[in-house]
This record gives sequence, C-alpha cells and structure tokens, in this order.
Amino acid sequence: MNPVSGLASIIVVNWNGIGCIRDCLQSALRQTYTPFELIVVDNGSTDGSREWLRANAASSFRLIEFDVNTGFGRGVNAGIRASAGEFVALLNNDASADERWLENMVAAVQHIDTGMVASKILFYDRRDVIDKAGHLLYPDGLNRGRGAGETDTGQYDKDVETLFPDGCAALYRRQMLDDIGLFDEQFFAYGDDAEIGLRGRWRGWRCVYAPAARVYHRHSSSLGKYSPVKAYLVERNRFWVAVKLLPWPALVLSPAYTVWRFFWHAWSIGRRRGLAGGVAREHSAGSLLGALIRAYFSGILGLGPILRKRREIIGNRAISNSEFLRLMRRYRISARELAIRD
Repeated sequence: MNPVSGLASIIVVNWNGIGCIRDCLQSALRQTYTPFELIVVDNGSTDGSREWLRANAASSFRLIEFDVNTGFGRGVNAGIRASAGEFVALLNNDASADERWLENMVAAVQHIDTGMVASKILFYDRRDVIDKAGHLLYPDGLNRGRGAGETDTGQYDKDVETLFPDGCAALYRRQMLDDIGLFDEQFFAYGDDAEIGLRGRWRGWRCVYAPAARVYHRHSSSLGKYSPVKAYLVERNRFWVAVKLLPWPALVLSPAYTVWRFFWHAWSIGRRRGLAGGVAREHSAGSLLGALIRAYFSGILGLGPILRKRREIIGNRAISNSEFLRLMRRYRISARELAIRD
C-alpha cells in the first residue's frame, strides 16, 4: 500500500496503562497538525485499560488487540502495518504530548536523507527537568538520553542532528522504514529504538532533534525505574545491539569497555547512586547480579538470529566503518556518566 502523502500516523502501544492512557490519547487527539490518524495497540492489558480502549475506540482511534504482551517492537510493528501515513510517530502510553508536538516533528523533516526526528522529552511531574534530548552511545552499545536529569535552562533548544530518537516520542519517515525494515521483535522491550536508529544510520539516514516538539513522560511506568527485569532486558539488548550493529573494530574492543562500565556501576552501587545503585537499594545487589547473569545467558542463546541479521545489515550498508565510528565518537557518553546519572 502506498502511503498517503502528508499523513502522519500516531501509534501508541499500551500495556496496563489504565492510569495514563487517557491523558496520552487526549494529548494525541489535540494535535494541531493535520492530517493525522491515531492507532492504539493493546498488548494484552489486564488492568481494565483494554476495556476502556474498546469503549472509546470507535470515534477517536483504531484499536488493535493482542491477547498477551507481545513486546514493544511487535506492538509498534502491528501499528505500522495498519497505518497509511507518510510519517510514523510513536508516543508512549505514559507520555503526554504538547499540542504542537506532531506539527514540529513533521516540520523538522526538511531534507531527503532525514529519516528520524527526536523529541525534547521532559519529566511529566517535573517539567523543568530533561528526560531525553536525543541519544548518546557508549562504545559497548549501551545508550543514554542526552541531557538526562539536567534542569532545562534552554541548553538543548537548538535544532541539531542527534544519533537517534527515543521510542517514547519519535517520528520516522515511511521511506526509511521501507528501506531498512521495522522494529526487531526479538528485543521485546528496551534498546529496540537504539537498534532501529543505528540500523537507519548504517543505511545513511540522518536523525534531527526538534526541541520545539515537547513531550512529558512518566519515566519507566511499565516495569518501574529500578526493576531487575528492566536491568536484564537493557543489558541483554545492549549485548545484541553491539553484536548486530557495531563496526568490527568497535565490536572487538567492546568487552573491555563493558568491564570499565561495570567498574563504574560497582562504584555507583557502593554509593547508592545511578540506576545500578537504585536497583541495589530497592531490591539487592544480588538481584542485580542475577539479572546480569540471565541477560548474558539469554543473549548468547539468541546470537544465531542476531548474527544473521548483522550479515544482512553490513552487506547492505551505505556508509563505511570509519563513517560509523565517527558517529560513535561524536555522540559518545562516558562510562562514569552512564553509571552515576540517575
């Protein structure tokens, strides 16, 4: 199906979002940009939000339902396949968008090689604090939001290029998705936005940051900010991002960078700082260690498909290793900042 020119398709994936989905959808329906369509994918919710969506879907949005939680990537892909827009916008069910969010995102797609747009994401309850203003990448494949936790004083209010957008609030050009494919459903949750963003980069697509496109995010509302399950998924998927997408010179060195990162995580646990310190504080250091062990066990078991996908990506790349390495250097974050920033 050919996309409808100018149409933006907003896709919201919901899983047990009874406390926030109404606010999210109301903000989506208030968008000043036209034309747009709104598609909601429910991932087997059991908290009453699926029933609420059924009762309100007919006049406001289209509803796609799964019986079980299929993961973020599969939910997004179902929405993309059902959509007709030239542009695909993702909005988390725990986020609320400014009414000009979509308008400012579409306006940022000015160049033919711009395939992705990143929003300025602020915390829902502390709207002067930045959640993410684009993304940065550590050399072992782990990513973190640019400016995360900083007070918003306008320091990230310039329209600039960034590495890739956060899946909480992102815009993708349909042409790019047709070129590189959809989200990798093997990831289930976390890191899948990094994966598709870096895959787009290998094909020569750019990502721009639109600071006027503002979204307010209830951070980690699905699993909790310091969940051992989240720690497991983040580390496993970080491993897959590295194996699947890093140029071979960076991939060879990535284990050493991971060891250095673990040193700083251990330092942060001892001081109860950062995300690792938060997991240890709210659960235990043992639960964090167990999550990491499970992450690598699961990651190794899933290497077969990841390696096959790597061969395809590298075989179809549009930029060289040196160009990709320059992107990694340009948008690099340090191990210390990763470990201590909450």
